[in-house]
Amino acid sequence: MGSSSELFKVKTLAEAIEIIKPYVLAYYQRVETIPLADSLGRILTQAVPATCALPHFRKSTMDGMAVRAADTFGASESMPALLQCHGEVRMGEAPKEPLGQGTGILMPTGGMLPEGADAVVMIEHLEHFGEQLYGVTKAVAPGENLIDIGEDLIEGEVILQKFTRIRAQEMGLLASQGILQVPVLPRFRVGILSTGDEIISPEQEPKPGQSRDINGYTLLGQALAGGAEARYYGIVHDDLEALRSVLTQMLEENDIVLLSGGSSVGARDLSAQLIGELGKPGLLFHGLALRPGKPTIGGVVDGKLIFGLPGHPASAMIVFEALIRPWLDGSVLYPKSVPLPKGTLTQNLYSGSGREEFVRVQLIPDGDEWKVEPIRGKSGLIRTMVLADGLVHIRINTEGIEAGKEVAFRLWR
Repeated sequence: MGSSSELFKVKTLAEAIEIIKPYVLAYYQRVETIPLADSLGRILTQAVPATCALPHFRKSTMDGMAVRAADTFGASESMPALLQCHGEVRMGEAPKEPLGQGTGILMPTGGMLPEGADAVVMIEHLEHFGEQLYGVTKAVAPGENLIDIGEDLIEGEVILQKFTRIRAQEMGLLASQGILQVPVLPRFRVGILSTGDEIISPEQEPKPGQSRDINGYTLLGQALAGGAEARYYGIVHDDLEALRSVLTQMLEENDIVLLSGGSSVGARDLSAQLIGELGKPGLLFHGLALRPGKPTIGGVVDGKLIFGLPGHPASAMIVFEALIRPWLDGSVLYPKSVPLPKGTLTQNLYSGSGREEFVRVQLIPDGDEWKVEPIRGKSGLIRTMVLADGLVHIRINTEGIEAGKEVAFRLWR
C-alpha cells in the first residue's frame, strides 16, 4: 500500500480520531468494580447520584452557642442579649430536646444543632455572667455559622458525571455517600515498541550512527501518567518478519500498540504494510496534518488500536499528547469543558503551514500572571521537552499568534 494511494491523504487530528472511534466504542462499555481506596485516577463508567443528603443534620461551623437568631437581634457589647444556657452538645451526639425561646446550648465545631436553633454565636461574642446566664455581644442572622441539611448534597442529585476522573476530592465525596465499591473503566493496556536499525538499548554504548532508545521511555512514562497499564517491549530492527512476530504478540496482549521510530519512508511503509495485513480494518490514516508529527500512521486491527509515531522524541511525545491520551482519559467521547490556563506570549508564533501545530513553551512567572515563552529547537531534541512546561496549540486555520497576545496552554503532566 503506497502512501500515494487515495486513502492515505494526510488527515487532521480530528479526522483521525473520528475514523478510529467507531471501532473502539466497545472499550467504553467495559466496567470493572474496584475498592474506593484503589480508585484514584480511575474513570467512572456511570453517573453517581447522592445516596443521602449531606449533611443529614444541621451542623455548626464554629465553637459557640446554638441560638434562635431572633433572640439576638439588637445585641451589642454595651447591651448584650441575655440567654439561658441549657448545657452542651458533644461531638457525635444528638441534642435531646428542642431549643426554647430565650435559651441557647453550647456546641463544638461540627456539632449538631437542636431543633429550633437557626444560628450559632461564635464563642468570642459570648460573655458568661455566671451559672446558666450568658450575654451575646453581637447579633447573628438566621443561617449564620452553620451548614444546613442538604446544603452540600441533596439526596438523588447527580454528584459525579459519567467519565469523571477520580481525584482525592471525588474519593472523599464517594466516601461521604457510603460508596465503597466504584465502577470504573478498566485501565487501557498499552504496549510500546521502538523500531529502527540505528536504535540501541540504553545500557549499550552507542557507536557512531547509533542512538540510545529515548522514545521507549518517554512513551512509557506518558502512558503511565495517562492511567494506562503500560509495557515496553524493547527494540526491533527494520525487518518485516521480526516486526510481524512482535506486533502479533503485542496486539494479543494490549488494547493500544505504539510503534515509534521508522523515520525513513521505507521503515514507515513496512509498519503500514503490517498494520494492513494483521487484521481488519487495518490502516486508517497515513500522515497527519500536524507539526511536529506529520509521519504518524494509525489503524485498528481486530478492535485493537495501533499507531506508528515519529522517531523524533519531541514529535512522538506531542503526538501521544494530541492523539493517544484522549483515548486513555475518555475525552474522545466526553470532551472536558474545563478552560485551559492562559498567559501572555513573548514572541510571535508563525504557522500557516496548512497543519495544526503544538509549540513547546516555558512558563515564566510575571506577578500573578504567566509569560509564555516558545522554546526554539528541532523536534529531534529531547532537551526541548525537558525544558517545556506546556504546549500551545495553533489551530489549522490560524496564520500565527502575535507577541503580547493572550494564549491558552496545556500543562505537561
